[in-house]
Amino acid sequence: MTTKLTIDPHPLLDLGAFVTAWPEPLGKMESPQWLADLARLDAPTPFEPPDEKVKKSVRDLLRHGGFKPNGRSKPCCEYIRAVAAKGLFPNINVAVDATNLAALHGALPVSTIDLDLIRGRRATEPVGPGVNREIEEPLRVGIAQKGMRYVFNASGQEIDLSGLLCLFDVVGPCANSVKDSQRAKTTEESRRTLTIIWGTQALPRRAGQLVDWHMELNTKLGGTVEKVEMQLY
Repeated sequence: MTTKLTIDPHPLLDLGAFVTAWPEPLGKMESPQWLADLARLDAPTPFEPPDEKVKKSVRDLLRHGGFKPNGRSKPCCEYIRAVAAKGLFPNINVAVDATNLAALHGALPVSTIDLDLIRGRRATEPVGPGVNREIEEPLRVGIAQKGMRYVFNASGQEIDLSGLLCLFDVVGPCANSVKDSQRAKTTEESRRTLTIIWGTQALPRRAGQLVDWHMELNTKLGGTVEKVEMQLY
């Protein structure tokens, strides 16, 4: 079944999204050497090293709703680049490692979560006279309202999401360009992942290029990829 996503109106957002079905649970998949080699800042990729314009454009995207992307709340791509520069690139599983590499070289925030741990709101639709069927409404991307929060790590720490673009499921916000929710993160048992590229229209075509490259990585790792059906509201 094709994953669907609705996007609230936003003047800057250039979103990309795709689903990957993995051949085995992520905990059983070994990370190949070629993937580890991409953790170098000078690794060959389709992207030039980011400049200040790229950094500012991404931060402006996050600022639009009133969020302050600095300190511990900076875009995840900035964090990944900083740790990679120190030779401390994190290794979690092939899905998340590929996402972190995409964020590192594409210089856009990228989220990857377990698609089976989130779900859309249940609803009914008519299919005939007096006959309805249950459907699952699409996931949604929009700006979090003031006071919204969620836990982002196993220690129970929370992030204030006020004004930040987030992915929402039936429970509430579950992923964003800074820190994804703990409840939606991949585990050793994960078999299907949803990846979101938080692109900006200030960097034309960059999000699309990063989607394509990330999908290539996941395919090379053995995954079966499919783009998400997106609809602007």
